[in-house]
Amino acid sequence: MQAIATQLAKRIDWLNEQVGRSVSWLNLVLMILVCFDVVTRYLFNQTAAWVNELEWHLFAVVFLLGAGYALKHDRHVRVDLFFANFSQKDKALVNLLGSMLFLIPWSAILCYFAFFYSLDSWKMGETSPDPGGLPMRYLVKFAMVLGMFLLFLQGLSSLIHAALILSRKAAGNA
Repeated sequence: MQAIATQLAKRIDWLNEQVGRSVSWLNLVLMILVCFDVVTRYLFNQTAAWVNELEWHLFAVVFLLGAGYALKHDRHVRVDLFFANFSQKDKALVNLLGSMLFLIPWSAILCYFAFFYSLDSWKMGETSPDPGGLPMRYLVKFAMVLGMFLLFLQGLSSLIHAALILSRKAAGNA
């Protein structure tokens, strides 16, 4: 059973690593787009609604799809006031409980509700309310679903890693 859990955690880690590395390239696209927007706005006194919306959509996609990657690399927001001084066993216990009680349930709930929110958007063919805005607004809404699903999976991987650390510590103390 431990081998299966370890293999599952490795596959989840690999998936989030690939997604995170791929999505990171959108930051370059975003930077170029923002520079283009600034130049056209201040030199030519022009801007377009689609440019502003695309900036926000790219940022949202990077943030949402990169959340699992950030968790995998322990780069997420955490109050490290006490955690930084914990032993490996205590850190594993905090991660196990945090994943079980908060991360996994909340990411599952968010994924569930975001799915129906996105589905409604797709069914009505939602587009930007702004003239010249982007079509297919539901695409960025489905990024919420995918992002929360990747975060859910990485929470599961985090739980597995923590349980394995705790089981090794318990076996070593027995």
